[in-house]
Amino acid sequence: MINFPVQVYTQRLVKHKLDVYVPIIHGLTNATAQYRINTSIMQSVNKMIQNQGYDENPDTEVSGYYEIKNNQRGILSLTLVNYAYSGGAHGITVTKGLTFDTQTGKKYKLKELFNADSDYVKVLSDIVGKQIKDRDLPLISEYKGISPDQDFYIADKSLVLFFQLYDLTPYVYGFPFFPISVYEIQPIIKEDGPLGEMIG
Repeated sequence: MINFPVQVYTQRLVKHKLDVYVPIIHGLTNATAQYRINTSIMQSVNKMIQNQGYDENPDTEVSGYYEIKNNQRGILSLTLVNYAYSGGAHGITVTKGLTFDTQTGKKYKLKELFNADSDYVKVLSDIVGKQIKDRDLPLISEYKGISPDQDFYIADKSLVLFFQLYDLTPYVYGFPFFPISVYEIQPIIKEDGPLGEMIG
C-alpha cells in the first residue's frame, strides 16, 4: 500500500493582537483519522496561546506559524512555533512538535517510537550529551539527560530532539536541536512505529 503525502492547507487565526497560521489536513481517505489529527493540532495551538498568557494579559501579542518536517510513508511530523510579547527586552518563543500516523490519526509520544524493553531515555541522553560536548554548547545549567517525554519531531531519516528556550542554553543560542540518525538508534527502534517506517 502506498502512503502518499497528505494535503496541508493553512488556516489563519486572527483576533486582537493575535495572528497564528495553523496547518489543516485535507484529503485523507480515513475521515476519522483526519478529524483526530486536525483536532489535536488545534488543541495544541490553543494550549500554546493560553500558556503564553494571551487570555490573561491584554498586552500580550501572539504570532505563530508551523513547519512540516515529514510528510511521507504515512507519517506526518510538524512543529508549531508561537511567539508572544508582553513587554520587556524581548518576547518568548515556544515550539511544539507533533507526530501522527496518517492512517489512524494516532499522535505519538516519544516512548512509543521505541521497543518497550529499551532504555531509550539513557540511549538518547547519551547521544545528546555527546553532541553538546562536540558542539561545545554553553549550558545555563548542568545537563542531566532528556526527559521521557522530550520534545521531538521526525525529519526524513532522523529523530530530532529539542529543548525550549532557557531550558538548556542561553537565549541567544535559540532552540537547541539534536538530530539523531535512525541508523544510530536502530537496535531500539520499534519496527512498526514511525521511525521504523523511515528505515525501510
